[in-house]
Amino acid sequence: MDPRNPDATLSAKLEVLEALQDTVGTLLQQHESRRELWWPSDLVDQFDSEDTAAGFPVLRERARGLPPECRIALALNLATEEGLPHFHRLIATYLGDNSNWREWQNLWTAEEDRHGAVLHDYCRITRILDAQAVDRLKFDYLRSGFYPHWERDPYRILVYTSLQERATQRSHARTGRLCGNYEPLISNILEKVTADEARHFTFYQQAFARIIELDPDQALVSALEVVPGLEMPGIGMPGFSEFAEVVRRAGIYGPREYLQIVEGQLKSWKIDALTGLSAVGRVAQEKLMAVPDRLRRIADIMERRRNSRTFSFDLLWGKKFALEG
Repeated sequence: MDPRNPDATLSAKLEVLEALQDTVGTLLQQHESRRELWWPSDLVDQFDSEDTAAGFPVLRERARGLPPECRIALALNLATEEGLPHFHRLIATYLGDNSNWREWQNLWTAEEDRHGAVLHDYCRITRILDAQAVDRLKFDYLRSGFYPHWERDPYRILVYTSLQERATQRSHARTGRLCGNYEPLISNILEKVTADEARHFTFYQQAFARIIELDPDQALVSALEVVPGLEMPGIGMPGFSEFAEVVRRAGIYGPREYLQIVEGQLKSWKIDALTGLSAVGRVAQEKLMAVPDRLRRIADIMERRRNSRTFSFDLLWGKKFALEG
């Protein structure tokens, strides 16, 4: 593949994706055999008989104890999941709209759609967030869009989705554990969402592992464009940096967690053990293996800067709260 001829490089990568049709079909079958079909209505409406007539008082009373950091973490998770249209567009654009890739994209979209729906239902019913502020956040996020710098490279989206699904899995799991100390239903909901994200991660990371086998040099070059700094999908939403800071200080997700994800993926894809690479591939391999050290330094610096910070969000009716860290 000639980096001086991007059209030829793209064409060669699309040929690799086409060669993976049988692999994608197998991964799709494995996914469907292991996944659980659940419905937002089943999870939230379990309070129907005791709560609905009087406005879900039992659930609302239970949710009253959720602290601000839990509510903001849920808001960020909700808004990110509601950004599904961006990812449906990107996957269709980069992986094509035919055969098994399209079948996976449609199934993934249908499964992911439940995540935003159930979190939206929960937050609306419990009234833990300002409903209009949630609606505005979602509208502004969708309007701002998500346009990562992938340069028409289909390999990059598979690296990105592998890392991002793993990050989302961890964020939902830790949010669920933290919230579960106060209200058990949201913990149960996020267990379901986390399990979905884990299975989606398995699909993407195994698909990219196969690309590494077929086209190792270009696979590593593409990975190097994504791995050093994962741009989370919510980055375009208003106030994203403040949301992310609350989540980091709450011990849910931050630089340390991303470091662990990268280390896990480099090990899973056996990046350090690849042989027979071209000069370009060897350079990318060396740089990829150096990424964890840089991420570790960033995490160390962030953790040494311990101070108290005050936050205020429209989602919480402008009420102020402070977090250490």
